[in-house]
Amino acid sequence: MRVLVVGAGGREHALCWALAASPLLTTLWCAPGNPGTAQVARNVPIGVQDVAALVTFARENAVDLVVPGPEAPLVAGLADALGLAGIACCGPSAAAARLEGSKSFAKSVCDAAGIPTARWERFSDATAARDFVRRRGAPIVVKADGLAAGKGVVVAASVAEAEAAIADFMQAHTLGEAGETVVIEECLFGEEASLFALCDGTHAIPFGAAQDHKRAGEGDTGPNTGGMGAYSPPPALTPALQQAGMDRIIRPALAELARQGTPFRGILYAGLILTADGPKLIEFNARLGDPEAQCLLPRLHSDLLPALLAACDGELRDFDLRWKPDATLAVVMAARGYPGTYARHTPIGDLRAAEAVPGALVFHAGTEMRDGQLVSSGGRVLTVCGSGPDLAAAHDAAYRAVAAIHWPDGFWRRDIGWRALAGDRNPKP
Repeated sequence: MRVLVVGAGGREHALCWALAASPLLTTLWCAPGNPGTAQVARNVPIGVQDVAALVTFARENAVDLVVPGPEAPLVAGLADALGLAGIACCGPSAAAARLEGSKSFAKSVCDAAGIPTARWERFSDATAARDFVRRRGAPIVVKADGLAAGKGVVVAASVAEAEAAIADFMQAHTLGEAGETVVIEECLFGEEASLFALCDGTHAIPFGAAQDHKRAGEGDTGPNTGGMGAYSPPPALTPALQQAGMDRIIRPALAELARQGTPFRGILYAGLILTADGPKLIEFNARLGDPEAQCLLPRLHSDLLPALLAACDGELRDFDLRWKPDATLAVVMAARGYPGTYARHTPIGDLRAAEAVPGALVFHAGTEMRDGQLVSSGGRVLTVCGSGPDLAAAHDAAYRAVAAIHWPDGFWRRDIGWRALAGDRNPKP
């Protein structure tokens, strides 16, 4: 098999790492990739949203399977264009990817399928949105309808905070077109967790669960980020709750999309909130999470490649995945200042000592090579994952590896997994 992974982050390094272990693989490319993917694949200098160039490369190199990492190329129609070229893609069509690309579309799917989620309204007029917030009061959640790279959600503790978010999104256009329309919904309470499923358009099988830490500061404080760490399996999302998530959220969404003529193929990510009434949906994503992928893939015992092919071929009905009993915990090392302004091209020390820690893996995210020196090139720069027989052992492996990395211009949270390790699922920081 000749496989092309699309993306340049830690998720894509983890995908390449897992796919490289398959005995079915002959050639693996990553576009555009990073120094980490270059260790296990051939990097190709094509941007993730250059759909035409990606299709041309896949056609000219007889690629058998394309595996998109991020959501942007899916929303831009990469799977559709590859399908027209006769090339398999383990990712949804642009129509099905609207589950992530449009909050209001995802909510309409929930309503049609009876999926438990927060009550919501959609607004394209800022005045009407503000009037609604004043009537409903706070806390309340304001979401940009379109893709906003994790920056389009404000959980407002006051009416004033909600009105400020509406002004930023709809009038100041801080998110561009993504914020011209907003979804405003009730604020749900409970612990959050992420449930993943591999889908073939009709059938879905579990693809693991994780819990991530979105806040930049320890104790889950500070600004929201793309994710500062994650762990798997999450104790709060018990097997019974995972089954409820599959039966009440994942499979109904899959059936509704098929009914609409836009079947979903690929990995469907359900962000859940565990309420007193059971799991409810916060949002859907149309791909693996980051840094959740860096936790999930090291736990996968089965060969990833045939699983992705089965999803493309509609053959998941009798397919099964095996998982290692180990726990994993991933720590994101970010550039100082992230998610705000941060310096680029700061030097990172040799990673070999970290990679030599038993049970540890180092995945590159925002890195590049300059004159033979590994340097930072983004906000989230490395993801260090530890594995062990339990979460405490995974935590120790991850943080021993982090301590072995010399990067004075980086920062990381020192409390990833703190809720689960403390045995307190609903703490009060």
